[in-house]
Amino acid sequence: MNETHDSSPKAEPFSATAAVAAGVDFAELQLGAHGLFWNEYRPEDAACRIWHWRDGAAVCLTPTGFSARSRVYEYGGGAFCLTPDGVAFVNEADQQIYLQTLEGSPAALTSGDCRYGDLNFADGQVLAVEENADQHRLVAIGLADGRRQLLAGGADFYAAPIISPDGSRLAWIEWSRPHQPWTSTRLMVAERSGQGFSAPRCVAGDTGEESLQQPRFDADGKLYCLTDRAGFWQPWAESADGFEALPSAAADHAPAPWQMGGCTWLPLGDGYLASWSEDGFGRLALRGEDFTGDYSRFRHLAMDDQFIYCIAASPISPSAIVTIDRATHDVTVLAGGVAPLPAERISRPRTLRYPSGSGEAHGFFYPAMSGEAKPPLVVFIHGGPTSACYPMLDPRIQYWTQRGFAVADLNYRGSSGYGREYRQALHLSWGVVDVEDACAVVAYLAEQGMIDGERAFIRGGSAGGYTTLCALAFHQVFRAGASLYGVSDPVALARATHKFEGDYLDWLIGDPELDAERYAARTPLLHASNIGVPVVFFQGELDAVVVPQQTRDMVAALEHNGIPVEAHYYADERHGFRRAANQAHALEHEWRFYRRVMGLAD
Repeated sequence: MNETHDSSPKAEPFSATAAVAAGVDFAELQLGAHGLFWNEYRPEDAACRIWHWRDGAAVCLTPTGFSARSRVYEYGGGAFCLTPDGVAFVNEADQQIYLQTLEGSPAALTSGDCRYGDLNFADGQVLAVEENADQHRLVAIGLADGRRQLLAGGADFYAAPIISPDGSRLAWIEWSRPHQPWTSTRLMVAERSGQGFSAPRCVAGDTGEESLQQPRFDADGKLYCLTDRAGFWQPWAESADGFEALPSAAADHAPAPWQMGGCTWLPLGDGYLASWSEDGFGRLALRGEDFTGDYSRFRHLAMDDQFIYCIAASPISPSAIVTIDRATHDVTVLAGGVAPLPAERISRPRTLRYPSGSGEAHGFFYPAMSGEAKPPLVVFIHGGPTSACYPMLDPRIQYWTQRGFAVADLNYRGSSGYGREYRQALHLSWGVVDVEDACAVVAYLAEQGMIDGERAFIRGGSAGGYTTLCALAFHQVFRAGASLYGVSDPVALARATHKFEGDYLDWLIGDPELDAERYAARTPLLHASNIGVPVVFFQGELDAVVVPQQTRDMVAALEHNGIPVEAHYYADERHGFRRAANQAHALEHEWRFYRRVMGLAD
């Protein structure tokens, strides 16, 4: 059936509403002369607001009617930067840059049709990635007069503009189609010349076989970056012979840069502060001294002489703004981090490493909290697909474990966090190796006696929805599935998608014309007749990435074949649901759908 949601889920001991309400998130922590600032998302109104920690309390700077969120490359990031008098931020509604003092109201710095992101401040100017239709460039915009200066143009994509402390050098990351930022990028540098900068030169990445991100200058003007040249995103520093590796763990020190503005490391001249991933669990160290503590993920690092600042999360606590005393290692939570359940009721992640196909796959297993010896299983498939899941408290996962389901949250082959070779495993293999991994985890957990393999369900959003539909179409492993704004026709996606992902499908599957047979073999819509189990769909009507027609076509095909199907459409959602009522509605109705499939009372 097709229906429109009523956004009024009933109360439960741990309800969908409570699970969604706990999904407060943080981004873009920044430290400056006026103290600590961060961007905070709250599901109740789907707005992103800048907060300032001062006088021992968090103060919201962003007034009602504004939301600090960039949509450059559709995924945004780098939505604000600090200025001498306050902040500059990108307003979500019009994508223009606004200036705001600590006590004042926002005032527009830019106007027009361009969108902005990845903001940085230097020399009285806001540096930014500027997007106008399918054109991208780096610009600097003067705070005093709004004068716009072109810094770099001609490449397809730009990110991470940064100027050395003495103002003599500008560095940035750029890349060209058909590459993605996690396959091949270039580190560029331009020298200051008169009132502008000289012609740029490539200082790393000119071979096209490495991905670089997060360039940084130390206090002395030495340039560093993260590169996966040696197999993992690790810190390297410029030298007389180019770039050389710094001592570091053989592990990814950053996630795939889907969003701009990330900061997972800071060079200090005599060492560095960094986070990295070991078997999916995050680590944090300063000059080799371990500061991980009880946390399992670290983002957006900053530091001063006394404290390390970051956004951190653990298996029993959601994302929080924390300070860590460099002398005592004592942790103080400034904002967030309140678990929606008592610690003893929280299902803790266990590392999954299991055989699949000709390789090995990773993920995390969350036991059901019902006490049932062999509970039903929900397999979570993250989007991207070059993305990752993390062993941190996710209220959505706890929603399922509280209701007697075990959860397998997968980092299938092709996910980030396990090095370049693992990340590249999806090359021309999307819809094959990820699906293999999703199916193999059911067999593995069933063999271990940890779940009931006859009651396994699969769910995923966006690219995860594609993996879900492929698993249902090409394997008989799952009892039912859920596709949240998922891809059912990759060829149609290639025609409609935006520039940032314009060549992504060529990398994942192949050329739509030259490899038409491969596309046909991996298109769930063309194999809808193979799906013999119920499916539920959730789709935003404003989605410009996976357009609603994809879901409607898949629903119609299944209905034509007599397969039980539900579809829920949300008039005010884009790609990925942001409104609390919609998120709660989808979560509860997915649970009720699986209960009906198992023959349980609704």
